Amino acid sequence: MRSIRPVQKVVDAFEALPGIGPKSAQRLAYYLLNVPQEKLTKFAQALENLKKDTRLCAICFNVGEEEFCPVCQDETRDRTQVCVVETSLDLLAFERADGFKGVYHVLGGAVAPLAGIGPNDLRIPQLTARVKAGEIKEIILATNPNMEGEATAMYITERIKEMGLMKNLKITRIGRGLPTGADIEYADGQTLTRALEGRGEM
Repeated sequence: MRSIRPVQKVVDAFEALPGIGPKSAQRLAYYLLNVPQEKLTKFAQALENLKKDTRLCAICFNVGEEEFCPVCQDETRDRTQVCVVETSLDLLAFERADGFKGVYHVLGGAVAPLAGIGPNDLRIPQLTARVKAGEIKEIILATNPNMEGEATAMYITERIKEMGLMKNLKITRIGRGLPTGADIEYADGQTLTRALEGRGEM
């Protein structure tokens, strides 16, 4: 059957999004066909204004509505402790956990040579500039525990050392290991090793 062009355009648009396959894209497009026009217009306007009404924080590059994001505006946060994350979604995950009281730095991704992303494509110079300012006492590297995340964490550490910025500065890596509720018997060797390495005092 020949595809209906207006519908196919929407299907193609959805399919271009991460995590949405052809069937999900079709389902969403046909769902929107049954939505009242008023709701559809509101949805389209929200999408259209998504980039217009948001901006990146001038300090940490988190997504916000003003020059500085809500975290950087919060005067109760510990500015001596900076948690370095790959994306604003990672930052949101830490904020939901509600245990971190420092500030953040959003890199905008991770070093991934196969995807053509090198250190110069990330906000590493902006991070080193913040370290140079002298207020930061600890950098917590919270990049993902995969090859790209590890490479990014190692690069940042080496870059800061090369620049001679280690005086009065501590660089730490988030502990990795067993998730809460997991059974040790089902864990792989690397996970158990990381769990031991990332152990804390009781």
